[in-house]
Amino acid sequence: MCDHRPVCTGPEHVVAAHPEQGWSLRCDGGIVFDDTGELLPDGRAVSPHRSYPAQPLAAA
Repeated sequence: MCDHRPVCTGPEHVVAAHPEQGWSLRCDGGIVFDDTGELLPDGRAVSPHRSYPAQPLAAA
């Protein structure tokens, strides 16, 4: 998918950003989400990797 010259050495280059929807398309075809999850170009999914523990919701 990347047609940059010289060819990109990593997936860091964003070709389309949609912060209002919470995702960005990288030049390698991967999609990265604001919650740190990813869809890789080969179709595999990467679960979000948060640096803080998930907090349980409070019950009213």
